[in-house]
Amino acid sequence: MTSTRADREAVHVGNAGVRTHPGAAGRAVAADRPTAIRNVVLVGHSGSGKTTLVEALALTAGAVNRAGRVEDGTTLSDHDEIEHRQGRSVQLSLVPVEWGGIKINVLDTPGRADFVGELRAGLRAADAALFVVSAADGVDGATRMVWDECAAVGMPRALVVTHLESGRSDFEEMTAVCREAFGGDDPDAVLPLYLPLREGPRDASGGSGNGSPAVTGLIGLLSQQVYDYSSGTRVAADPEAGQLPLIEEARNRLIEGIIAESEDETLMDRYLAGEDIDLKTLTEDLERAVARGTFHPVLAAAPPAAGARQGLGTVELLELVTGGFPTPPERPPLAVTTPEGEPRPPLTCDPGGPLAAEVVKTSSDPYVGRVSLVRVFSGTLRPDAIVHVSGHGLADRGHEDHDVDERVGALSAPFGAQQRPLERAVAGDLACVAKLSRAETGDTLSARDHPLLLEPWVMPDPLLPVAVQAHSKADEDKLSLGLARLVAEDPTMRLEQNPETHQVVLWCLGEAHRDVALERLRSRYGVRVDAVAHRVPLRETFGAKATGRGRHVKQSGGHGQFAICEIEVEPMPGGSGIEFADKVVGGAVPRQFIPSVEKGVRAQAERGVAAGHPLTDIRVTLLDGKAHSVDSSDAAFQTAGALALREAARGCRVDLLEPVAEVRIMVSDDCVGPVMSDLSGRRGRVVGTEQAGPGRTLVRAEVPELEIGRYAVDLRSLSHGTGRFSRSYVRHEPMPPQLAEKIRAGEGEDG
Repeated sequence: MTSTRADREAVHVGNAGVRTHPGAAGRAVAADRPTAIRNVVLVGHSGSGKTTLVEALALTAGAVNRAGRVEDGTTLSDHDEIEHRQGRSVQLSLVPVEWGGIKINVLDTPGRADFVGELRAGLRAADAALFVVSAADGVDGATRMVWDECAAVGMPRALVVTHLESGRSDFEEMTAVCREAFGGDDPDAVLPLYLPLREGPRDASGGSGNGSPAVTGLIGLLSQQVYDYSSGTRVAADPEAGQLPLIEEARNRLIEGIIAESEDETLMDRYLAGEDIDLKTLTEDLERAVARGTFHPVLAAAPPAAGARQGLGTVELLELVTGGFPTPPERPPLAVTTPEGEPRPPLTCDPGGPLAAEVVKTSSDPYVGRVSLVRVFSGTLRPDAIVHVSGHGLADRGHEDHDVDERVGALSAPFGAQQRPLERAVAGDLACVAKLSRAETGDTLSARDHPLLLEPWVMPDPLLPVAVQAHSKADEDKLSLGLARLVAEDPTMRLEQNPETHQVVLWCLGEAHRDVALERLRSRYGVRVDAVAHRVPLRETFGAKATGRGRHVKQSGGHGQFAICEIEVEPMPGGSGIEFADKVVGGAVPRQFIPSVEKGVRAQAERGVAAGHPLTDIRVTLLDGKAHSVDSSDAAFQTAGALALREAARGCRVDLLEPVAEVRIMVSDDCVGPVMSDLSGRRGRVVGTEQAGPGRTLVRAEVPELEIGRYAVDLRSLSHGTGRFSRSYVRHEPMPPQLAEKIRAGEGEDG
């Protein structure tokens, strides 16, 4: 991140008391310049309190009433039926609020690993991240991985400790855990700005009921002010004499941490010499360090009590976001090309520049139709404008590439179940766009006469197959359209029409992802489907040399059919496919009918000769045959060729071949043993391991695909959510005889 602070509307962190705010309830929060915008994404494991925190921030900012409701009576979480029923986030959601004249686009992401695609979309749309950590549950491995990803691109980050009301909560201990987990080589870059103020016993809803003090306020380490929330609104006061010694050590450490990140190289010498650094200097240096991504403050937050106007720590968070997090113009210039791949000058966040916006989420509204959540990186997007849609390189997942013009519909700002109209969206802002019928997640919107393409972000590969079939004839008629719309909304999902197994397969990220997809098919598109067992495409081959004779002779009056051929079949090395050779002598089979025999053999091989799986890795040699001058035909010799191959199979062992995949698994070092043991139980062969960074190991193995249908779920359990893997087809190889017999028996029962 660049560190320029020009034209910033600052709200200094940790300065004095409650800020009067007019609120934004009932109107769209709009921004007329990029410097008045902050885009922040909330990251954290499921149950850490992200959505509750978003609602608390909206209440403090005046966007919802004291009951946490929008003016139509709904809550921010009422807009999605599946989320409302499950009580967990399953998709990226945007809540725009206003604080001190600054528009804050708060992006709430799901915490479950199955919805990591929604998380990555939120990271793409944001300029900074708030990591939400539960004081009761700690830091999980998946959250550490996301932190490292943000660190790799220099995204500014701060931490929010929630669930302070839990009986197991300990803010100081949780801060120490965060320093160890996220501090890396510089733990003093992760320090608290406030300490929780506990007073009186917890009430019945406060966790364990053990009588330990409840959190009623915060003590500002820089300002040395007490911020009391016990009345339902933040009230600033001077600390009591006995409270100052309690914060001295933490305050000194914070000051040293801020000064270490200061651009003023003389500041540390002055501090060590005993000079009292003024609050304004410290605050400005803190804001610069946060915006650069080199200092990561830790704050505390709790939901508001019934009837309260502000939740604990929400004012401090809003001040941090507006004062410390970067503005969109501070984001590095964006690399762009033409749709044909020709480079163009990097784009800055300029409302007057060329239009470049990106669809970060696609959803369907039962009344409006398709709605696209768009981040504008350059230029200004206006309703009814004609834009060029380019993207997006995910054709292998059923998402076609786009290079079309479309008219933008209405612009709006989402707020719970509502869409509040916007007149425009300037560079740096986010908005919802209606009626983009072709644009999908990851596509670029640009000017029609100057089409551009943004480099797409990395999407996780869906690796859990789910075979589906229509529940009824009525559902069958709507299935294709429903699946196409579902996949258009979610680039982490892949739709496959398998030509070998004749199954429709949805590839998902996990079981929760699968369940949500099938429920959306039902509730949103009116298509009921049944999940059926996913079939792996097996093949067959001959286990030894064999001969066969095909005789197709029919005389039914008039023109008859006559064809006889004799073939020899021998197995070939894996990957050979099917070879056909002609060794007929003396014209026993006329030359014009030899291709007919081959065509019949290949057609029968495609249908299989034992269990109905395609035949491969054989050489078929035509040795002899007979023909009739009148009754022989192309069709007759095709039939004879197929009959000869089937007869050869009856006199020989036919082996089943199963597909084998190369699997590349990235896990933490302490999970390598369990992963390799698990692979062995899946008939896998480990072909190598290598170090892949600090504390990470890459395991390469070859595993039958029959054994890894649920590996996306099982690896997550083995690695505590931190393992990742990829798979690619290598070859088909013979299946163990006992397993082949079991599969044949199962297929016979299905038949």
